[in-house]
Amino acid sequence: MKSLEEIMAIKEQVQSELSFENNPDGIRVLVGMATCGIAAGARPVMDALVEGVKAAGLEGKVTVTETGCIGICQYEPIVEIYEKGKEKVTYVKMTADKAKDVLEQHIKGGKPVEDYFLKDADGTPKSSLAETNFYKKQKRVALRNCGVINPEKIDEYIGKSGYLALAKVIREMTPDDVINTILASGLRGRGGGGFPTGRKWMFAKASVSDKKYVVCNADEGDPGAFMDRSVLEGDPHAVLEAMAIAGYAIGADEGWIYVRAEYPIAVRRLKIAIEQAREYGVLGNNIFGTDFNFDIHIRLGAGAFVCGEETALLTSIEGNRGEPRPRPPFPAVKGLWGKPTIINNVETYANIAQIILNGAEWFSSVGTETSKGTKVFALGGKITNTGLVEIPMGTTLREIIEEIGGGIPNGKKFKAAQTGGPSGGCIPAEHIDTPIDYDNLIKIGSMMGSGGLIVMDEDTCMVDLAKFFLEFTVDESCGKCAPCRIGTVRLLEILKKITSGNGEMEDIDKLEELAAYIKSASLCGLGQTAPNPVLSTLRYFRDEYIAHIKDKKCPAGVCKSLLRYEIDPDKCKGCTMCARQCPAGAISGTVKQPHVIDPAKCVKCGACLTTCKFGAISKK
Repeated sequence: MKSLEEIMAIKEQVQSELSFENNPDGIRVLVGMATCGIAAGARPVMDALVEGVKAAGLEGKVTVTETGCIGICQYEPIVEIYEKGKEKVTYVKMTADKAKDVLEQHIKGGKPVEDYFLKDADGTPKSSLAETNFYKKQKRVALRNCGVINPEKIDEYIGKSGYLALAKVIREMTPDDVINTILASGLRGRGGGGFPTGRKWMFAKASVSDKKYVVCNADEGDPGAFMDRSVLEGDPHAVLEAMAIAGYAIGADEGWIYVRAEYPIAVRRLKIAIEQAREYGVLGNNIFGTDFNFDIHIRLGAGAFVCGEETALLTSIEGNRGEPRPRPPFPAVKGLWGKPTIINNVETYANIAQIILNGAEWFSSVGTETSKGTKVFALGGKITNTGLVEIPMGTTLREIIEEIGGGIPNGKKFKAAQTGGPSGGCIPAEHIDTPIDYDNLIKIGSMMGSGGLIVMDEDTCMVDLAKFFLEFTVDESCGKCAPCRIGTVRLLEILKKITSGNGEMEDIDKLEELAAYIKSASLCGLGQTAPNPVLSTLRYFRDEYIAHIKDKKCPAGVCKSLLRYEIDPDKCKGCTMCARQCPAGAISGTVKQPHVIDPAKCVKCGACLTTCKFGAISKK
């Protein structure tokens, strides 16, 4: 067990090591070893660097260590090199062979290898990600340590002022002081609903009980979302410290982290972090020599989307089938095992310690009037730069897409962005200058959600997109209430009817009427928001629905039942490549003569279109 004085000594020692104070010629090499990095091949890169340093006898000078998600995931594996008095150098799309080159030329020879730098749109190599547009407009609070520290070493977290917020809280502040600070900061829940965090804590503190719980919702289920996973993989102690602070504020001595089993790296690092925190005495009994006790347990979820809803999550922790409960009573009054419980998601907790250390005014100075601080987004889809971004609330969608995201690739036009996953809605191009915050998104028919942001270009069919999210919702519905269990199936049937070319104009009215019933009558928030993708696409892209129904055409050329492929006889050279690639034998013709496609045989796979070098084949 470490005293506060020992924690402070560790902080000073680590800061000295990270600044190379006692080793001015030292070199620190960080390898991105989050899920994205490992999937891209970071493990051989890491091994090559470790073995190379050892073989060269540089172990006293060069430290090779793993870190979490650095952010710009499409360029993984990423290696960053820190040296005293120099800007960090970033290498992207690394391999074991490239790592050996970096070891020889940069680490041993002192000359960075420009060939492995990230290049700007004009081809200019950038030695550091900090110089790129992807990072310039970001402000990292929740992600402050991700890609910077080794998440499996508690000392490195302490070196970044870790657990000092907890010490400050239990030694200098009352529970009311803590809650008032969180209230004054304006922090709202980052899990989707945007409920003020301080108010939730205040309600739980006011509930009288012999037992209370603090729960972390790490059941991130939105398609394309990986914000919480990245925090757990890159900075797990930030969540543990925040949960202990929350426990002190409401009078709880026990916490639970509900994390999906599909996140094995996050789970492993959480287990390591909890054991280290117990060993250091920042979890357990008599924390920092006080009478405050708090410990944390992990519960693995099976990946059910509905368990992202807080009451279904609590039911699952209790060992029962994950189904939502009617509210009220709310969890702050009657939650886990019938006791007062607060539930916040990973990103919400990741802000807490910084608010305590820097003050409510510091946090509230960032963002908009009603949405304070920053928001983490998983940026994906038809965008040049994909990855994890953290931006101040109020940043416009245009800034995210055109500056941070690098714009739409292949000269395509921006069509829409989907926020909030299956519970959210589409933001069309006409609203690209909308400042992103909770209230603005609701006004235009979308929602913040947990932070997935999927960008779509002109080749996206919005009817098909609505169908995709409904298919997900139908699969993930827990089935407890009829409006969600049956209503979403009926919505999906209508969408399938439209995209198959059998739609009728009355179907649009049926979609809107049925969506209204589902929203008003479903038991939980997931069912109530399930129709949002349908309603938002109808609101902004009704003409596409009409085209599918009246003209029997998919304007984006996506819905197979409404497609046909044609060969222009004036452009066809009779090279026979399309016929050889067609898996259905639907293309006929002789050499050097125009070919034709038999629509009865065509399976609309598009192989002919991608094969033709003369632009003779078009999609109608």
